[in-house]
Amino acid sequence: MKLLEGKVAIITGASRGIGKAIAEKFAEHGASIAFTYLSSDEKAKALAEELNAKGGKALPFKSDAAQMEQAEKLAADVVEAFGRIDIVVNNAGITRDNLLMRLTEEAWDEVINTNLKSVFNLTKAVQRTMLKQRSGSLIHMSSVVGVKGNAGQSNYAASKAGIIGFSKSIALELGSRNIRSNAIAPGFIETEMTGKLDEKTVQGWRDAIPLKRGGSPDDVANLALFLGSDLSSYITGQVINVDGGMLT
Repeated sequence: MKLLEGKVAIITGASRGIGKAIAEKFAEHGASIAFTYLSSDEKAKALAEELNAKGGKALPFKSDAAQMEQAEKLAADVVEAFGRIDIVVNNAGITRDNLLMRLTEEAWDEVINTNLKSVFNLTKAVQRTMLKQRSGSLIHMSSVVGVKGNAGQSNYAASKAGIIGFSKSIALELGSRNIRSNAIAPGFIETEMTGKLDEKTVQGWRDAIPLKRGGSPDDVANLALFLGSDLSSYITGQVINVDGGMLT
């Protein structure tokens, strides 16, 4: 059963890791996908071909949602290409970790703009289309760090906590128009980035998790699929942890 047949999804930051896993999962379930990237045209083209081969219809857009004009253009281009917007996955994010005493204003602004302002920009840009449709699912990628904080990540934690507050507020604003807004808070997810870390450190994190393992990008993608589909039609305003029990 294809859960997203006939639906159009925008996924930001889909070139690797969690974003790519979500794009692949959505394609397998029949969605038409507009995904954004910032750097490699070649990689974006390859991903579009891969997603098309899975049965979806995918188009890459070189776009930075942290810039309002680009977010607005993306929303307009997606409507022109596909006719509607049913799902938005605000996934784009970066880290610039440091203790507060060493954290620069530039590193603060860069993380807040990329992680949080982009969510505001794109959500605002697609709002009109979803209001006209009287339907939509907004999925915002937060983090367990946004729930509990983390030393050396005050900028990242602030951006991810901001996403939670924003998501809940939008759920209250747009619920009467059948537009849902939920946040996903991943815990320790093993990606290319964590693969570069010392194995002893990684194992220490695994041992501290009740399920005794890190999560995979697919674990997050499965939840995004549920939230994007009609199976979650009565769920809005929620923050769902994908963390193996880390915050239990």
